[in-house]
Amino acid sequence: MFFDIALIAYITDRIFGEFTFIRHPVVIMGDIITAFQKRFYSDTIMRGIWLVFWLLAVVLALVYPITLIQNPWILGVIASMGIAGKMLYDSVHNVLSDPQSIRYLVSRDTEDLSPSEINKAAIETYAENLSDGVIAPLFYLLLFGLVGLFVYKAVNTLDSMVGYRNDRYEKFGKVSARLDDVLNYIPSRITAIIILVLFGKFRQFKQTWRYGALHESPNAGYPISAMAVSLNLSLGGATSYFGTLKAKPYFGEGRTEITAEDVRAALSLRQRLDIFLITLLTLGLLL
Repeated sequence: MFFDIALIAYITDRIFGEFTFIRHPVVIMGDIITAFQKRFYSDTIMRGIWLVFWLLAVVLALVYPITLIQNPWILGVIASMGIAGKMLYDSVHNVLSDPQSIRYLVSRDTEDLSPSEINKAAIETYAENLSDGVIAPLFYLLLFGLVGLFVYKAVNTLDSMVGYRNDRYEKFGKVSARLDDVLNYIPSRITAIIILVLFGKFRQFKQTWRYGALHESPNAGYPISAMAVSLNLSLGGATSYFGTLKAKPYFGEGRTEITAEDVRAALSLRQRLDIFLITLLTLGLLL
């Protein structure tokens, strides 16, 4: 277990966030995916497999030599670039002062969203991406070190770029999407449990799991439902994507009118999460 590297990585991200003076590893992964598509794209499952293989091979070739340094401080700082806790918090918090910035955080149509719908989107984004951007990276960093962290980030980046069910990516992105589902299965549920525990709502575990299973994603519904249950809200509901209204289930049994105070309440999780994770990682290191 790589508790030392994970602890340094989490604290580094919490203090500094993204290092804007260098090209982010995820951006580099995106460049590799884009270059592959320009030259080799074909909407077939086999070509999608080759994309996954190619990106993971490049990531392994670049990351493995770095692990030979065996300096936890250097590795921790590098690993912090795979954690997006500060950026996620700052981006969602910015919606409170600039509601239109929600368009940078979600794929749904944002032009005609009401204030309540903007607040709902912000909370859903914060809950879902606590898994993708914080808990899952830490999970794979702890288990497999720097290689595990960046392999996860590569798969997550693949899903975000080609893991769509549309005419272009239905087959080409299928393996990327399924692999991302597999890698996020455990972290998403750990995230939901952490949210419930830190808000003192673990007694609502069964309710959370019941609503989480309603989401079309096998993973996203659990942290969203945990946040909805913890704040006594109903998240989800019909949402417009690319001009088409899509029926989605509700998650939770609380209010459907979401306020800015609800966004602040969701964001208040960060301080408790910091204490919980830093304590957990420190204990792991000491033991």
